[in-house]
Amino acid sequence: MSCYHTVSVGGKGEIIEKKSRFIAEVYPVSDDDEAFAHLEEVKKRYWDARHHCWAYVIGQNPASERMSDDGEPAGTAGKPILEVIRGRGLTNVFVVVTRYFGGTLLGTGGLVRAYTAAAAEGIAQSTVVTKIYGYKLKITTDYTGLGKIQYILGKRGIHVLDTVYTDRVRIFAFVSGDEEAALKKDIMEGTNGQAMLERVEECWHSEESS
Repeated sequence: MSCYHTVSVGGKGEIIEKKSRFIAEVYPVSDDDEAFAHLEEVKKRYWDARHHCWAYVIGQNPASERMSDDGEPAGTAGKPILEVIRGRGLTNVFVVVTRYFGGTLLGTGGLVRAYTAAAAEGIAQSTVVTKIYGYKLKITTDYTGLGKIQYILGKRGIHVLDTVYTDRVRIFAFVSGDEEAALKKDIMEGTNGQAMLERVEECWHSEESS
């Protein structure tokens, strides 16, 4: 199955560590221009903060990865943020963590823990989805075949997008590429060949991750 995990709606998380504030903001992005545009917005919003550390992962096979410690000791900010993104298996995601210094030095270990915790909280407050590549199908049937088709779709966990009732019933459903052939076989057998199936379009479908 061709799929990847990303965020559909970015979130915001904040932690306090020895009076230092770490504010994480998460954004879905498709290229580095989008990521840097969000970075500039954050810098303007928190113009009086000391650090704006960030990381992103974009694309897949291979993914493009970049990070910045923005003045923090090397390896204490950008890398921990990047590791959180990697750990969740996410791509097309940009995370920036803004720090307001609280007057107490945290040390390298403390910084790593704080930036890790802030990034994790930001992602926890985001909507994480699985993007699956497949097809939007139109299934046309008479009313006698409707129940059987609904049973097959439900049993296979196929996502129904819409159903239109006229003299016949037209069901629009999303199916992943590796499920399409088996679904067609089940429906044609279940309706004695009376249903019609056709692809409407190729597309990516989002399913919210648990």
